Amino acid sequence: MRPLTEADVRASFVNADAEDLRIMEMPHDFLLVDWDYLDFFAWRDPGASRRGYVLIPHDGRVVGVVLRASDPGRSRSGMCNICRIMQPGNQVTLFSARRAGEAGERGNSFGTYMCADLSCHDNVRLAHPLAPNEVRAAGQVDFRLDGTRRRMETFVSHVWEQS
Repeated sequence: MRPLTEADVRASFVNADAEDLRIMEMPHDFLLVDWDYLDFFAWRDPGASRRGYVLIPHDGRVVGVVLRASDPGRSRSGMCNICRIMQPGNQVTLFSARRAGEAGERGNSFGTYMCADLSCHDNVRLAHPLAPNEVRAAGQVDFRLDGTRRRMETFVSHVWEQS
């Protein structure tokens, strides 16, 4: 991703109203973000635990989506639909996003299960432990990164489409 300023971030949201942008808090480490390392940028709002945000490059611009988290409460393990990693149930949350445009004004939303801390980008970079006779295939991490990026792009596209 290209480096972004706070003004760039606030201008990128396709499903936010003026109030969403007014109350949005940037992550505490925003000035330290290594933009070259990121395929997308996601964070939970430090001031409101139920809100999250995702920024992803799309056709030469950055598109942002405001997320709403459901109540935690799952006791079983669950899988994040973005990074496809199994985690304890309290670390996977249903996030929904109001659709952009008229669909969002009518109350339509789109949701999926994601890592509760929105750390999908980092989670796929962690190497899974290998079995004693297992060999890690070349490109395995790249395959996981591409899939994670593609699934996040698809999620944002469903929120952004104007229907």
